[in-house]
Amino acid sequence: MIIRKRALALCLGRALSGVATLAASNAVLAADDAQDPAAEAKPSDETSRLDVITVTAQSRAQEMQEVPIPLQIVTAKQIDTLAATDLSRMSLFVPGLVVSGEQPTQPNYQIRGISTDDFGVGTESAVGVYIDGVYAARSGGALLAFNDVKRIEVLKGPQGTLFGRNAAAGAISIITNEPSNTFEDRARVRVGNYGRKYVDGLLNLPVRDDMAFRFSVVDNQSEGWIRDAANATRYGGDDDWGTRAAWRWSATDDTRVLLSWDHEKLNQLPKAAIGLVPLANDTYQRPPFPPDPSTFLDPLHAPLYNDTVDPRESRRFDGVTLSIDHQLGWASFTSTTAWRDFDTLNRGDYDGTNHIVSYLSTANIESNSSWYQEFKFAGNTALMDWVAGASYYNEHARQTSQTDIFTDGIDTLALNLSPAPTPDGTLYNYLSQVLALNGFPNTLLGEPWREQISNNGRFKAFAAYGDVIWHLGSNWNLTTGVRFTRDEKTFSWFNAPRQAPGLDATLAQLQAAGILDLIGIPIETFQQNLVFTDAVGVPVSFKDSWNDTSPRVVLDYRFTPDVMAYVSATKGYKAGGYNSVQVASRFEPEKVWNYEAGVKSTFPEYGLLLNASIYHYDYDNRQSLTLDPNTAGSGVPRYLVSSSNQKADGLEVEAQWAPTDDLRLNFTSAYINSTYGHAIAPSGVDLGGEPTGEPRWSMSAGFAYTWHAILGGNVEFDLAHAWRGKSRCNADSVLQGTCQISPNFSVGSAQQRTDARIGWTSDNSRFGVAFFVNNLFDKRYVTGVSNISATVFGTPYALITPPRMWGIEALVRF
Repeated sequence: MIIRKRALALCLGRALSGVATLAASNAVLAADDAQDPAAEAKPSDETSRLDVITVTAQSRAQEMQEVPIPLQIVTAKQIDTLAATDLSRMSLFVPGLVVSGEQPTQPNYQIRGISTDDFGVGTESAVGVYIDGVYAARSGGALLAFNDVKRIEVLKGPQGTLFGRNAAAGAISIITNEPSNTFEDRARVRVGNYGRKYVDGLLNLPVRDDMAFRFSVVDNQSEGWIRDAANATRYGGDDDWGTRAAWRWSATDDTRVLLSWDHEKLNQLPKAAIGLVPLANDTYQRPPFPPDPSTFLDPLHAPLYNDTVDPRESRRFDGVTLSIDHQLGWASFTSTTAWRDFDTLNRGDYDGTNHIVSYLSTANIESNSSWYQEFKFAGNTALMDWVAGASYYNEHARQTSQTDIFTDGIDTLALNLSPAPTPDGTLYNYLSQVLALNGFPNTLLGEPWREQISNNGRFKAFAAYGDVIWHLGSNWNLTTGVRFTRDEKTFSWFNAPRQAPGLDATLAQLQAAGILDLIGIPIETFQQNLVFTDAVGVPVSFKDSWNDTSPRVVLDYRFTPDVMAYVSATKGYKAGGYNSVQVASRFEPEKVWNYEAGVKSTFPEYGLLLNASIYHYDYDNRQSLTLDPNTAGSGVPRYLVSSSNQKADGLEVEAQWAPTDDLRLNFTSAYINSTYGHAIAPSGVDLGGEPTGEPRWSMSAGFAYTWHAILGGNVEFDLAHAWRGKSRCNADSVLQGTCQISPNFSVGSAQQRTDARIGWTSDNSRFGVAFFVNNLFDKRYVTGVSNISATVFGTPYALITPPRMWGIEALVRF
């Protein structure tokens, strides 16, 4: 979409020529604007200290400081400076944003303390992720490797009016580079500790004046930073590669066609689950039950034992996007058509031991395809700038959730929760002994047991929206917008009878021989589901629809060409859904009202930028995945999607300063006081009025300095530091594993990370070398404890952050 600015807007743009973000955190290459067909040309009087950043946060090309929305820009330069391969590797440097990427096929996004902690296809994230304007519906296809990214716009607070469905907490808009009319090539190699091998390459090829191709490739490999103590297998490694191809054709002076294709292949080991209970090497030793937190190992120094059969985390992703822009004279028209298709598998350890008597692994298998179509019109007059459009979204999501144990583990479960009526309290072990004493060679131990629920979801969403910026005077603007959304969902569950082919074969032999009748145990005793117990063998399906109208109103006033203040009221909406592993579950949509006031200011003569905002939101029916200890009455815990009301007050501040052309500094901070309104945890605890767990403070700061004329080039040193405060615990935090659980280590403590980089680039920018360090001071943290296995096997496990990593980079442009 191309917006032709009014003369007044152009004059303001030139007056704001000093507005920018420092190169250390938010700088963009000068070529970026030339590659964006929606970007205006840079003002001729632009200073060398700061760059003007054009964003599309309001579906219009606007300079960042003109947008009355709290947003933070992550640029290609910042990604390169931090050597980040996806957003989870750098989100700590964006206060207010949390992206957990321990499992890249099941990431979690959080903005201002709001997220959806569920990987099932029945729910969707409260943070909308958009790639070139196309919604990434499922978490399995949302956290892709960075590949030729131009910038990332992190928009905080509800963005449903402009971005659409499921952006109730905020939106992450990833913008990639388009083919340009300038020949460009690049190859970059990084090598580092833990077997790091990273390669990316780029070729931009103009075919003629009206056509260009752009092709990029990324290959990210590493061996892993933690070894399994039993078999020396390395976990924490990377095996991810992707390609991107784009074609741009200026069919006429008024028409542009852009076609792009993205492909990614990920195939690596799952997260490392570090067991907390000290055990011997005897695989038949049962952990003490219930577990004693005073004896827990410190996971930062404990050995890793993961024994999952065929552990793997993999993804195959393909996406095609067709965008057509056309100028109609009175407005611009944009058509966006997109197709996405991916398959994921995540099979990992959930007990943190290599003992068969406590073996527990789970797998999430997902297949997804979606179509998206949007038509958008935009124009402007002396009175207003306006955008209007309609969209259609169609998705087919399939998922299978598996839980695997052995019959030895069923005996452990029986001993811990409800001993069998046998002399030793076990079932399979006792019967195996009886058979052996009577001369039968059969054993019922060591047999694999699987339970699984399969889901099939078909989702449709229709939307119509409009947004108008009314120019009330030379200094006043009033923005009014509204989006109507209709979601239609069909969702089904099939809880299959348990699968244990080896056990069934043995049972059939024993029944045929009359052994089961002799000992008085019917065969059905061995055939009942233990984990997924609802509606076994009975298909269940729901069909639902929801309508929503989400408005926004923003009033902004420009005190001077460089200082603007705004107030806003915005509604956010997230569609209702289902819990994939709880048959016949259903929950209503999430809704949020956010009230905000802020100021955006620049002082070009001092090279200074200052932004700040305060906000309050009321969040209704927030959906979160929490551990339910035993409400089903089976003794086996499970994760349920529960709903709660929340509210929060917050403050965000951003400061950037370039006192000279060569020195740049930045500081960003976020404060939030987030508490529950009405909330009853699955454990029965009343959380009303208690903190949600979100830390009060998070901060980041950066420093960059450039030395010129060094060996025929320039040397730049970058230093970035991030800090996130300790979790605010509530009465349910220990069960959920997010706060202190043992005296031997900390959970939910404050975290900090420091990254450094020093690099040399030749004067003609053809060559470059750099040395970088992530987590310079080797700060390590326990990010959480899982109690899902603790409540049945006595085997809690923990996840920890990676150690310090360093690397050397070489770049060449041919």
